Amino acid sequence: MPGVIAAFHELDAAVHAVEALKKERFGDLTVYTPTPHHEFDEVLARPESHVRRWTLIGGIFGCTFGYWIWVWVSRYWPLVVGGKAIVAWVPYTIFGFEVMVLIGSLATVFGMFANSRIPRLTATVGYDPRFSGGHFGVWVETTPDRADAAAELLRAHGAEEVRSER
Repeated sequence: MPGVIAAFHELDAAVHAVEALKKERFGDLTVYTPTPHHEFDEVLARPESHVRRWTLIGGIFGCTFGYWIWVWVSRYWPLVVGGKAIVAWVPYTIFGFEVMVLIGSLATVFGMFANSRIPRLTATVGYDPRFSGGHFGVWVETTPDRADAAAELLRAHGAEEVRSER
């Protein structure tokens, strides 16, 4: 979808431009910054990440697998010592915990890549190398009939450069 990209030199100007765009109910916004800034987090109000669900599911699966594998091994090759139970949960807790941490962390990494859609096979629209150096970029996804209004709003809030892209 086409949109408008603006380059800002000042953080406050970019934040106020994003606030104004949100107030005018423009489309999807993407902000490019050289370093993370909490001001944009507050203005954009993004939903919470779903990565923690991947961690929970991976942890539960890992703990279950950690217990199951030792129960299976103990029942397949029983080692009867002094009349004790062949399967006991206490000695398997350490292995269950370790496998829970391993599978949970791998699921977290996979969930992070899946939710952030990494790797991106297409180029990011609107990115400018200046946004890694010291400028702030605001990409506004908008229809062609509202592109002029978005560009004017961005210029009014102090954008150094505003251009339309597709």
